[in-house]
Amino acid sequence: MYTLLSGLYKYMFQKEEFCVLILGLDNAGKTTFLEQTKTKFSKNYKGMNLSKITTTVGLNIGTIDVGKARLMFWDLGGQDELQSLWDKYYAESHGVIYVIDSTDEERLSESKEAFEKMITSEMLDGVPLLVLANKQDVPDCLDGVNEGIDWMVKCVVRNIHRPPRQKDIT
Repeated sequence: MYTLLSGLYKYMFQKEEFCVLILGLDNAGKTTFLEQTKTKFSKNYKGMNLSKITTTVGLNIGTIDVGKARLMFWDLGGQDELQSLWDKYYAESHGVIYVIDSTDEERLSESKEAFEKMITSEMLDGVPLLVLANKQDVPDCLDGVNEGIDWMVKCVVRNIHRPPRQKDIT
């Protein structure tokens, strides 16, 4: 009887939670992408003024619900000194979104180096990776947010290598 009630409780009141890292160089548009995502996928979230977004020192956290999945985003700072901390988050992540500023040709090689260092980590084996070429039609780029998030949800939900965490619906 307990098993039946436990299963019913989980079905009715819990979501599978997946942690998704948002990585990339500083000023690539990671926080703007997170804000756009929260605005599009959270009904009551009004969003912040995108022109007020500044360089992330540390991390920003955002959560959205898509169907039965809850995605918790960890938007990590992309400055050189903060990139050395990225690997501390790999073991807990279910997916990675790597953001590239497609308008900053001077830093593409730097972005490539950071990307290559990231993907060589064994801690990310089996973790879905979305590479997002941001700022393709500046100003006010919103393209690809829905498609990117939908793809990430499908990947993390079916990934057998990283099971979700169960969280009560609040």
